[in-house]
Amino acid sequence: MNRETPIVIPPSLRPGDRVAITAPARKISAAELAPCVRLLESWGLEVLLPEGLYATDNQFAGADAVRTQVLQGLLDNPEVKAVFCARGGYGTVRIVDRLDFGQLSQNPKWIVGYSDITVLHSHIHRQLNMATMHATMPIDIPADAVECPYPSTDTLRRMLWGETMQYRSPAHELNRSGVADGVLVGGNLSILYSLTGSASDIDTEGKILFIEDLDEYLYHIDRMMMNLKRSGHLQGLAGLVVGAMSDMHDNAIPFGRTAQQIVADAVAEYAYPVCFGFAAGHIGTNNCALALGRRVHLEVDGGGELLFMP
Repeated sequence: MNRETPIVIPPSLRPGDRVAITAPARKISAAELAPCVRLLESWGLEVLLPEGLYATDNQFAGADAVRTQVLQGLLDNPEVKAVFCARGGYGTVRIVDRLDFGQLSQNPKWIVGYSDITVLHSHIHRQLNMATMHATMPIDIPADAVECPYPSTDTLRRMLWGETMQYRSPAHELNRSGVADGVLVGGNLSILYSLTGSASDIDTEGKILFIEDLDEYLYHIDRMMMNLKRSGHLQGLAGLVVGAMSDMHDNAIPFGRTAQQIVADAVAEYAYPVCFGFAAGHIGTNNCALALGRRVHLEVDGGGELLFMP
């Protein structure tokens, strides 16, 4: 995608809009979705639960053909203004090449999720130059979310409603100071690594890259960062934002560096600003919403500040 192509920003939501939930990866139940449905309805939204949403095929939310059909129907439905992916796990990559994004390009809508949903984020950015939303998913919504404005749900609502968002991260010893403007891209590191060389491969040149991950061995993090470096994904960045690196594992013989140190080493030779400890990723109710594909202003000076531009 030519970086000079205008960025497509889906319309902001408003009360009365119809939104829908899909499950492109792991299976979901009605009970697990209930808190999210209640929350979205409290925002004045009409929630569509499409036929086939609760299908099962071992760990998947139905066979590939079923998951494709459910999501395709929502992409093509002009009355649906946002699509929330129920949960991650694994499976979105198995259906992405079956999907037709033609109607989405004509009628943009927010695609919301994180983790395995990075497949959709990266593919839509690369192929359509359209913004998507890296944010909490229905499976993560607490039962008391209507009464308690958690950072994950509050930032999601504000981002969907089109408010100007600005985040501040605390100081981190590995932060590298600097200022950068650019389009924010990225998501789950493991998924970005798995998409290298495909039609969904992320375009990072001149961009501000966001990465996060969960439940990985430290040497896996190093291998993935080396892949991104050797494939040229790190060299031309305008900036790097590192979110949660949660529940990392080590071998009996220690790798010797934390996940954050591994990332810092991989980009040590470059001069762009780097912000660690950003509150997004697999961190429960602290997972702040990010509009990937939007232009942002990044300032790192001890702590980090990320401002979404109008």
